[in-house]
Amino acid sequence: MTIKKRIVSGMRPTGALHLGNYHGALKNWIDMQDSFDCFFFIADWHALTSDYEDTSHIKEYIRKMMIDWLGAGLSPDKSTLFIQSHIKYHAELFLLLSMITPVPWLERNPTYKEQIAELKNKDLSTFGFLGYPILQAADIIIYKAEGVPVGVDQSAHIEITREIARRFNYFYGHVFPEPETILTESAKILGTDRRKMSKSYDNAIFLSDTPDAIRKKVATMITDPQRKKRSDAGDPDVCNVFSFHKIYSTKDMVDEINQDCRKAAIGCVECKQKMAESLISFLKPIREKTQYYQQNPDTVDDIIAKGNEKASTEASKTMESVREALKI
Repeated sequence: MTIKKRIVSGMRPTGALHLGNYHGALKNWIDMQDSFDCFFFIADWHALTSDYEDTSHIKEYIRKMMIDWLGAGLSPDKSTLFIQSHIKYHAELFLLLSMITPVPWLERNPTYKEQIAELKNKDLSTFGFLGYPILQAADIIIYKAEGVPVGVDQSAHIEITREIARRFNYFYGHVFPEPETILTESAKILGTDRRKMSKSYDNAIFLSDTPDAIRKKVATMITDPQRKKRSDAGDPDVCNVFSFHKIYSTKDMVDEINQDCRKAAIGCVECKQKMAESLISFLKPIREKTQYYQQNPDTVDDIIAKGNEKASTEASKTMESVREALKI
């Protein structure tokens, strides 16, 4: 019997998931379930690092996220799905790792610098925000993960985790493997206004959107900005709607629209309508599974409880090794 390599990853609960979340991470997770021993968690403690002032929606967002995961295709039979804050061993390991992690390692974290600059409306001068890479390291190595699936822009995060694991092993003996970065590819999805898809920009299409909501949102999408009139030839290569067609429509439809747009044989309104129906068709099975879990809350509770139990068992074993290494 082949032993699968263990991977760990998580998402902060920010509400319903949109297409950017799906293609940015979730689809890769789903595709990896058959090849890896997967531990996927909802990172609710991480949500507090920047949004600590208002925690009123976190429980609601956790549930929405878990239901979206299940609807999209994460399977409790193939993956361990759990909630970070329900596994208190994460906090214990975070504390112990914070004792050995040099502050300059945290201050040079590129994401730390970027978010300090970008989120000027929030007070991020907290230990929790500075130290979140230590919590992230604890999240990963407590399950002795051999790999972490991330995009290339997040690879620096995993390097900090590797450095922390290496430093612990140097002081106390080998306890943790150094997790490898598993680079994943994702389709580039922009929002309806051609900016990055984000709930805060009000430009997102959600996995749980109804067909009517999808049609209304797609109708507002920006197309080729140079195409002023219906009779003008368009350039699909600069059109956000066409980029969606390439992901959600059939190859025949993509080829047809590519040709018709360039010779003004199809207008932007009709092009959007066709794409909306393709997207609705793609999301239909996800929406149906999501509705099932929404209507069966006990099933969701059972999945969370079993995932938490398995994660807790694994984390407990690791912490026994950690305490023994530290002689405490």
